[in-house]
Amino acid sequence: MSSHSAAELRSRYVEQVASELEENRRLQAELTKKVEVLRQEEALLTDILVLAERYEGFADPSRLPVQTQDDPAVTPANRDGTIAAAERPATPSGTSTPATGAKSRTRRTARGTSGEPLLGDLLMNLLGEHDEPRAAKELRDELLEKHPSRNPTPQVVRNALEFLVSKGRIQRHKQQRSVLYTLVTSPDTT
Repeated sequence: MSSHSAAELRSRYVEQVASELEENRRLQAELTKKVEVLRQEEALLTDILVLAERYEGFADPSRLPVQTQDDPAVTPANRDGTIAAAERPATPSGTSTPATGAKSRTRRTARGTSGEPLLGDLLMNLLGEHDEPRAAKELRDELLEKHPSRNPTPQVVRNALEFLVSKGRIQRHKQQRSVLYTLVTSPDTT
């Protein structure tokens, strides 16, 4: 084998390895973004699960308690991850549910105790500021502008909006290919 063909072969290997390394880095960046999206969706689903467990006994959405502006958006937890008896949600029989077990502690600590309002509460506040229906993209843009510390993906915002629709807190309107959302107005306020 001549030195010219060996150099050419070496050059091809170097190009191939560089190309594969670049592709590997691109895939790593893509996977990192997907992991972040999954983490945000996990946090949203954890919030939904906690709310579902809290209001398990309520079959009629009109019986759900309405949160006023003065109420805290997130229930504070003690340092050990348990909720004080006075702060525990009531079961249908009126007794407090015990906050024991690793499962309930994990859910509370996964959401954290930062005191920040839930994404659904923020979206409902944004919808309340407008009389006309709003698209999910508009709501997300407004959320990013007013709450720069929050950065949910468009899918997480749509999931949160659809959860609020399923709970009867907001309404979905379809106009051609667009989906718009408005707050549900109770008969008392109209």
